[in-house]
Amino acid sequence: MKKTEYIFANGISDTELTPMLSQAADTLRRGGLVVFPTETVYGLGANALDPSASASIYAAKGRPSDNPLIIHIAHPSDAERYTEVTPLFNRLAERFMPGPLTVVLPAKSIIPKTVTAGLSTVAVRCPQNPIARRLIALAGVPIAAPSANLSGSPSPTCFQHVCDDMNGRVDVIIDGGECEIGLESTIVALSENGEATLLRPGRITPGELREVLPELKISSAVTEALKEGETVLSPGMKYRHYAPIAPVVLLKSEEKARQKYISEQSGKIAVLSYSEYADEYRDMPCSVDVYDLGPSCEPDVQAHRLFYLLREIDKVGYDRIFAPLPSKDGVELALYNRMIRAAAYTVIEINK
Repeated sequence: MKKTEYIFANGISDTELTPMLSQAADTLRRGGLVVFPTETVYGLGANALDPSASASIYAAKGRPSDNPLIIHIAHPSDAERYTEVTPLFNRLAERFMPGPLTVVLPAKSIIPKTVTAGLSTVAVRCPQNPIARRLIALAGVPIAAPSANLSGSPSPTCFQHVCDDMNGRVDVIIDGGECEIGLESTIVALSENGEATLLRPGRITPGELREVLPELKISSAVTEALKEGETVLSPGMKYRHYAPIAPVVLLKSEEKARQKYISEQSGKIAVLSYSEYADEYRDMPCSVDVYDLGPSCEPDVQAHRLFYLLREIDKVGYDRIFAPLPSKDGVELALYNRMIRAAAYTVIEINK
């Protein structure tokens, strides 16, 4: 077990940030592990140019070694040092960076195979969070970082959830408060022949991406399980991911039919409910604990709450968790992608 140190940077002014983060930056340069906040989720970071340091990420998370890492840079122009930048990348960077977008590009030899999981490509992102960007700049190296959770479990979006998983596994944890978005970044792969493919949806939607990339394709892995032997091209493509301990069941139905189905279930049940229906679940004769996912018309709120609620649900211990199946439009595609994997593709369609 490591002795984990904490840096409380939430609400700290820019002038105070640099001396606070210098220690963490030094830890990264020396090959240590640092958890830091981003606008999406907390990241578990190591020096992306150090093969041993990046390999230690896999050990801390219990992460499969075929699951590639994202490298985080302080400025979009830094991508040229580590990847073969394309004109399409520059167009994406101008529109969406810094921000919740990750782009997969051909990797230069400076990036170790422990980061790329043996692939010829690497995923690169320039986060918007000021703590993350200051840390990267102070470290002077790109930071390889997946989400700061034990592999397969819901990603952490607040300091306490990071500590629950990473205390004693990393050298430093930086408290940056709650993450603004709550779901991981959108991932787009750019091929050498100019094709663009969405590998993981996020806050930046396909519609927004197509304003820059009109011919954008959407990988079947966004909504379906990987086929046997299919290569993992980016984080978040594994079969069961973002999952709490209790099994998740997604219900494809109208709200009233969903309520009727849940009311007929037995055991200790948690329900992720849209805000406007929460009281109706609380009034059921059966024992149901309700977790407010947010209004049905506000997917950004749902995205912000999803992982937080799944981790809070884990603390109680339920037999099953029921949730509505999101649509595949806009930000809801990102919710669909996370929830379908959390449920290991368990969907029940209820007819009226």
